[in-house]
Amino acid sequence: MIQRPLRIGTRGSPMALAQTGMVRDQIVAANPGLQTEIVVVNTVADRILDRPLSEIGGKGLFTKELEQALYAESVDVAVHSMKDVETWLPDGLVIACILERDDPRDAFLSHKASGFGELAAGARVGTSSLRRAAQVLMRRPDLRIVPLRGNANTRMRKLEEGTCDATLLALCGLERLGMADMARSVLSVDEMLPAVAQGALGIECREADTDVRALLAPLVSARATAELAAERGLLAELDGSCRTPIAALARITGDRLDLDGLLFLPDGSAHWAVRREGLVTDAARIGQEAGAELKRLAGDTYARHLQ
Repeated sequence: MIQRPLRIGTRGSPMALAQTGMVRDQIVAANPGLQTEIVVVNTVADRILDRPLSEIGGKGLFTKELEQALYAESVDVAVHSMKDVETWLPDGLVIACILERDDPRDAFLSHKASGFGELAAGARVGTSSLRRAAQVLMRRPDLRIVPLRGNANTRMRKLEEGTCDATLLALCGLERLGMADMARSVLSVDEMLPAVAQGALGIECREADTDVRALLAPLVSARATAELAAERGLLAELDGSCRTPIAALARITGDRLDLDGLLFLPDGSAHWAVRREGLVTDAARIGQEAGAELKRLAGDTYARHLQ
C-alpha cells in the first residue's frame, strides 16, 4: 500500500464529483486505512458549454487534462465515465479498473409528454448527442433537434424556459445525483440504444504504477470489463468519434455475450444494424467483427460522411 493519500483526479462538474465520491468510497472500503485526496482538474469540455463536442474536438476533451495530470504525477488515478474515453489511450496509461456497470439506458425528460410518441409534430428535442438525435429522427423525422449541453439542472431549466419540449439524459447520471425522479420515462434499448460504455465508470492510472493498480484490483468487474471490450471493440473498428452517431450494447448471460450495434447518418435518414453473439472470452473479437460488419453494410455512404 502507498504510504501517502491516494490522489484521485476528477472533473469538477456535479456529476463528476458525485461519481468520484462513489469510486473513492469503494476504493477505501476495499483498502481499509487508505487515505485519499480528491483533486479537481478543469477540462476544456467543462469550460465550453455553448457548442457541441463534435465542433470543439470530441469526447477526448473530457479526459485530456486528467491524463496530463497523470503524466505530471499530480494525481495517481483519474475517474472517467467510460463513454467519454477514447478507444486509444496515450502511451503509458491504462484503464486499470472498470467498476460494476449501472443501468445503461437513457431517460426521457419533458413537461409535455412521457415519451416520443406523445410529442406533437414539430416538437423540439434538446440534445447535442448525435447518437440520440439520429435515433430520435429515425423514428420521428417530424421532430426538431436543438443543440443542448449542460448538467441535469441546466437542461431542466431549458425545458422550463421553453428552449425545447423534451431532452434526454443517461439514467445512471440522474441516479448518481439522486435526481432519478426527474425522468418522465426510461427508454427501452429498442427505442434508444445506449452510447458505447454508457453506465460504466473506469479508473485510469499510469501503467507502471503497480502499487496503485493493486489497490484498484478488488474493484474490477469482470462482467463490465467484457461488455466494454465488445462495445469499444466495435467503436474502434469504426474509428468512432463525436462526429459519428454510433450506439452499442453488450449483454451477458452465463458464458455468452450478445452485442447489438447501430450506425447512423446524423439526420437519421439511414441506419445500419448488426447483432453478434459468442463466448464472453471472445468479447473483443465479437466487437471487432460487429464493427467491421457495420462498416461493410454502410459502405460508401458511411465513408462519404467521414470525409
